[in-house]
Amino acid sequence: MPDRLFFTDSDEANRLIAEDPMALLIGFSLDQQVTVGQAFLGPLRLRERLGTLDAGVIAAADLEPLFREKPAIHRFPAKMAQRVHDLAMHLCDEYDGDAARVWSGASDAAELRSNIAALPGFGEMKVKALGSVLAKQFGVPAARGLVPEHPTLGDVDSAQALRDYQSAKREHKKSLSADRPSDGKARPSSRASSIASGRK
Repeated sequence: MPDRLFFTDSDEANRLIAEDPMALLIGFSLDQQVTVGQAFLGPLRLRERLGTLDAGVIAAADLEPLFREKPAIHRFPAKMAQRVHDLAMHLCDEYDGDAARVWSGASDAAELRSNIAALPGFGEMKVKALGSVLAKQFGVPAARGLVPEHPTLGDVDSAQALRDYQSAKREHKKSLSADRPSDGKARPSSRASSIASGRK
């Protein structure tokens, strides 16, 4: 188990997300439409304002004012406060508030995938990203089958690796944007265009 994850510029935040499974899940929950650093700094800010990251306390708290307090935990405080509340409720209902049981109780990759996908706000990209972190950083055997071929946060093991990951992520997004016209629809392949125009 690592003593820190290099996802932020704050050593305290990096230690927290490595040591506290609830903090790690909250960080992934917040990792949407903000930088990786801001997302994973969120658990530390929440703990400072709430006093704890206990799932039961989070589920019972009014989180929105804490998310709006400056500096804001997320650029969409109301939405993400609800997301973290829903995450805490799910963990209380399914795992008695023990976030680590999401992966420690999974017997294989299929069960772990199902467990992660059931978390509020966790789509396929987050399933792979969290699975990669669990496999590569925490050595969770059941997570090995979730590791994708492309780089993820699981490959970030230093401050420089985070910068490299973020740069590669930006380039990937640019390439996706370049392949998508202004109307938001994906451009057809050259083969499809040829067929549509009658050419072979």
